[in-house]
Amino acid sequence: MTDADASRRFTAIYDAHHRQVYAYAVSRAGREHADDVVGDTFLVAWRRLDEIPATPLPWLLGVARNVGRERYRDEVRQSALATELRAWVREADEDVAEGVADRAAVLVALARLTEDDRELLTLTAWHGLSARDAARVVGCSTATFFVRLHRARKRLREGMSDAQQVDRQPARTTLAEEYSR
Repeated sequence: MTDADASRRFTAIYDAHHRQVYAYAVSRAGREHADDVVGDTFLVAWRRLDEIPATPLPWLLGVARNVGRERYRDEVRQSALATELRAWVREADEDVAEGVADRAAVLVALARLTEDDRELLTLTAWHGLSARDAARVVGCSTATFFVRLHRARKRLREGMSDAQQVDRQPARTTLAEEYSR
């Protein structure tokens, strides 16, 4: 491959997938680190251009996943993800009155999940990957991915049920609080 061909191929891959890689990086590392993860991901892509398959997105997301783990292994990303999810849910929710309790339950349930469970759910729900492509990103077989996704969804449902039950409990006040109103 000539330098011009390599440059054209890289540019085409970048133009087609930059936004998706950026969205994935935000969900994994937060906005403050997403640019670094994306930059490093595409640097790896340039250096390993001949290894990129015909369907590059799963490969790119796998690289982004590894880059994020290497660079930010010790940082807690849970609060950044919850903040992003709150913003996304707020924008997407048309029926505010009914959605408030559901949103809160989802956020609480997602925050309680492990990072791996959140990743499985966001790869398919937010990033729109097929199970096969998402399995490539996390480095497992499609069958294993389906099992893990099923379990993550079950834990999310259970967490939402728990969060909604707590939300529906009447607020308890002391006599002193009642008289001070």
